Amino acid sequence: MNRRDTLAALLALGTTTGPFRARAQSTPTAQNKTLGLLTLASAQDAQEAKRGWLPGFRAELKSLGWSEGQNLVIESAFADYRPERLPVLAEELVRKRVDVIWSFPDQATIAAARATRTIPIVFANASWPVEQGLIESFARPGRNVTGVATYTGIEVSNKRLEFLKAIAPAATRLSWILGSATEATVDGAGFDLRPLLDPPARRLGYEVRYHIIQKSEDVDPVLADVLAWRAQALAVAGTPVVFAARDRIAAFALSNRLPTASASFTLVEAGGLLSYNAAGSYLTAIPRSAEYVDRIFRGARPADLPVDQPDKYELVINLKTAKALGLSIPQSVLLRDPRLIE
Repeated sequence: MNRRDTLAALLALGTTTGPFRARAQSTPTAQNKTLGLLTLASAQDAQEAKRGWLPGFRAELKSLGWSEGQNLVIESAFADYRPERLPVLAEELVRKRVDVIWSFPDQATIAAARATRTIPIVFANASWPVEQGLIESFARPGRNVTGVATYTGIEVSNKRLEFLKAIAPAATRLSWILGSATEATVDGAGFDLRPLLDPPARRLGYEVRYHIIQKSEDVDPVLADVLAWRAQALAVAGTPVVFAARDRIAAFALSNRLPTASASFTLVEAGGLLSYNAAGSYLTAIPRSAEYVDRIFRGARPADLPVDQPDKYELVINLKTAKALGLSIPQSVLLRDPRLIE
């Protein structure tokens, strides 16, 4: 379901919300609400001047009629890139009886969903919400969880590798950096991503090795392992820990002449070769998620609010990096109208 389908579904339900709500509905309310923010990120990164998401999220809430110090209290819970802290932080928000828990990214949403089945949860960056047991379907979440998904399917991951192969055809040894080999689920079972990622990579002629970066302390050992394995290219997940280490990863890749394909354009801006994902990624998903918070504050049930999904994808290429690596961009790739960074 793309955003147009989401709007149609909501109109059928007799409501407008999220990217679909009208500004005329965004009137202040005298009833105070408490919002719990649960995130794997650090407070510093959330408020970073260029890429921080918290100021924009607060501004969107204010435009919807929710102002801190007037009718809104925000309880912030930052895990500082330590995923083991998330369950404790989630339980603390539940004990504080917040009206809504807002979560980012997947690990935080899983922790929140395990901590409560009654408090509404709004996610801002879900990747596999159905498979993880967060929702029953995109059209009818059916539980206490909804929000904005950046889930783009395995096809988009495959397309990312196709672009990498087209630009750097000689590379055959691919190091794949993930936030986890196994995606967590609400029931604790988990599911392994590698059987999904392996076949298309091998069809492109890649020999693949997976590396896991779950916390900041993992970055340097993983990069050393990539080097020891003599990788010829990198595929990089768009996780908060990778975001925090993007300059280190990009510098490492460039100094070791490794073309990179990333889920996040921020790594390309830092010096990586290319990214392909939903246009705008989390920078647009997070403000949109504020609209779900607003609607739930005003009485909507998360079970009835269709999950918003991306309907536009963007290829970003760093031409300076391509030149430094001695790579040219094929006409077939340029015909995809990429955003070029020079």
